Amino acid sequence: MITIALPKGSLEAQTFQLFKEADLEVRRTDRDYNPRINDPRIGKVKILRPQEIPLYVQMGYFDLGISGLDWVQESGADVAEVANLSYSKTGDGNVKIVVAVHRDEPIDDVTAIRPGSRVTTEYPRITERFFNEIEVPVRLFASYGASEAKVPDLMDVVVDLTETGSTLKKNGLKIIGQIMESHTALLANHESLRDPEKRKAIEEITTLLLGVIEARHQALLTMNVPSAALDRVIEVLPAMKKPTVSRLHGIDYFSIQTVVQKGLVNGLIPHLKDAGAEDILEIPIAKIVR
Repeated sequence: MITIALPKGSLEAQTFQLFKEADLEVRRTDRDYNPRINDPRIGKVKILRPQEIPLYVQMGYFDLGISGLDWVQESGADVAEVANLSYSKTGDGNVKIVVAVHRDEPIDDVTAIRPGSRVTTEYPRITERFFNEIEVPVRLFASYGASEAKVPDLMDVVVDLTETGSTLKKNGLKIIGQIMESHTALLANHESLRDPEKRKAIEEITTLLLGVIEARHQALLTMNVPSAALDRVIEVLPAMKKPTVSRLHGIDYFSIQTVVQKGLVNGLIPHLKDAGAEDILEIPIAKIVR
């Protein structure tokens, strides 16, 4: 059995939803930091701050953990990234660590930041390394939240994590540079990966999680098509490989099934209807395992 550390806070809801869709539901009460997952491959489960998880996975307290790549970089943890889970606190996609100043500052590039400027951030190691690389000396101040609210009264510059930049903009800030792009990652302890039994369990859990992420972007389309329209419909229809085509009993019709990108479905259905397809169904997919 393997042990897993799951993130508390901004990634918590999306992580729990992913595990639920993978039929690995995390069962807990509101204040329970030791939940359980009813799966024979999983033993201890712990809810921790994502900042702490990479180091705890490195130290072997957990076989697996979920955290942002930003916290792996900030902590310097030596862990294996076994999967890019590609979600953030609000949904799909990556996030960025950016450099921002007050909108009235007459600068548009990080190299124009005045030497000795006060920089606030939750990522002091990443930030220090960045400013050393561009050879701009600054004074770093660790932040423990609400970093964007400290500029310009207390600080001159903020280095912060953002998805769209809207929160920074609402607080009168403008982005003048990017340090890195980050994503939510499934992290593994190196020793655990060398253990054959644990590695097998890790690979199986990873397959289930990635199967859900893949399925979120796809849909199953089924339809009935008269024989005379079969070629026209197949020409319109995209597919992961080739569509499944089977003859219907007793009538001159075929049934077609195929998986398509979810974003294409609304535009595709009218074309399929025009080509002769009937009884078109869009069916959600729980998992896709390639």
